[in-house]
Amino acid sequence: MFFWTFAFWTCLFGLVYVYAGYPLLAWFVGGLMDRKVQADQTSRPAARRPRVTVLIAAFNEARHIEATVRNKLAQDYPPELLDVIVISDASEDGTDAAVQGIGSPRVRLVRQEPRAGKTSALNLAMPDATGDIIVFSDANSLYAPDTVSRLVECFADGDVGYVTGRMVYKAPDGSLTGEGCSAYMRYENQLRAWETKMGSVVGVDGGVDAIRRSLYKPMRPDQLPDFVQPLRVREQGFRVVYQPEALLYEDALGATGDEYRMRVRVALRAFHALKDMAVLLDPARYGIFAWQLWSHKVLRYLAFVFQVGCLVTAWRLANQPEAMFWRGVMVAQVLFYAAAAYGHVADRAPRLAGLATYLCVLNLASAQAFVQFLRGKRQVIWKPRT
Repeated sequence: MFFWTFAFWTCLFGLVYVYAGYPLLAWFVGGLMDRKVQADQTSRPAARRPRVTVLIAAFNEARHIEATVRNKLAQDYPPELLDVIVISDASEDGTDAAVQGIGSPRVRLVRQEPRAGKTSALNLAMPDATGDIIVFSDANSLYAPDTVSRLVECFADGDVGYVTGRMVYKAPDGSLTGEGCSAYMRYENQLRAWETKMGSVVGVDGGVDAIRRSLYKPMRPDQLPDFVQPLRVREQGFRVVYQPEALLYEDALGATGDEYRMRVRVALRAFHALKDMAVLLDPARYGIFAWQLWSHKVLRYLAFVFQVGCLVTAWRLANQPEAMFWRGVMVAQVLFYAAAAYGHVADRAPRLAGLATYLCVLNLASAQAFVQFLRGKRQVIWKPRT
């Protein structure tokens, strides 16, 4: 029984490390290092602020695109220094007309034909971007009035090459998926704050982030831009930092199925990104950042292995005579999954059930994506969130 016992404690340690151990270490190490961002851009006169171009890739986003573009035009950044480029990925629902109907000289429409996905859309628009700083927005992303200014101010620090803001998910219908999503993002945002104190974060929110134009490198169509591009910035020796005052408001997906499909897509592209940027996993070359990448991304996406391992080993040990402890462990896990199942089917349930549901959705999606990754599947195009 030594093998099964050792396997259980190893898997449990893996789960605890991924979700609690690494964040605690990030808090501790970040407190020791305390690397600050020399952000003072908002105090500078407009004449000294950099020009900004906001890129918005859109496919069939007629419902949201006008409000999103106007939200960017209304930012409290000097209007003469901010323009918007919308890349319509062969949209068929009137997205193009909605953009053209805005009628502002600060807005340009670029049509990508045939459809080729978000990453290709960003590559296509970059030669037309005039900004020194490029801000990436989703087609349904609404910013707080000072979000662009808050992102840009961090670039006053010459070591900073990429900045991500804070996504605030709303669950207007009180759905459990939305509640779990919101709680998860609060957890991620706090972790990013601690990682910034260590030097760089290892994950960003693609709907509210910005890069120095000079550091942008074209990507393959199947690469995940809000994962690969920050890693490339770090590879070039610049910091990737979190700015919690740059706010993005976005509705959480109310249906578990919608959230699951989105997570599978993101996880699949993340696995490919980790393979492409594997050089950053070498601690001999990238030190503490390699440890962060292993802990926050590789082990996090493989947490389903630890989760399944705990269940299988506890079941195996619970079948032995005089194994009351292991039977109790097994019962605890069964109750956890029962709560997750209840959170999935119930209209209203305790918040802990919603969190259990969301955790299972994340890890099951990662498991499916990992199988697809091993089979060599790639995903380029996307559908709007519903």
